[in-house]
Amino acid sequence: MSSSIASMMDMKLDELKIDRSFIKGYPAHSGSLTKSVIKMGEALNLTVITEGVETIEQRDFLLKNGCVMMQGYLYSKPIPIYQLLTYLKKELE
Repeated sequence: MSSSIASMMDMKLDELKIDRSFIKGYPAHSGSLTKSVIKMGEALNLTVITEGVETIEQRDFLLKNGCVMMQGYLYSKPIPIYQLLTYLKKELE
């Protein structure tokens, strides 16, 4: 399967995941590419998710630019499934 952007038009996608490498250096770089990917996802009516969010600065940058779904160490280290419910219960309190 081709990974070109043009091939996205033929796929039935509902999410676009931004790799952690796009924000790893933020705020040292401008984030222009990340902003563009977020805008592209929005234009295609995709839910945009960014992985590898580790700092408050990265989170704030993503929120400011329209990405509200994130995952990464800022929120939690990877945890075993048996700890997931306890973690979620605590976060919702």
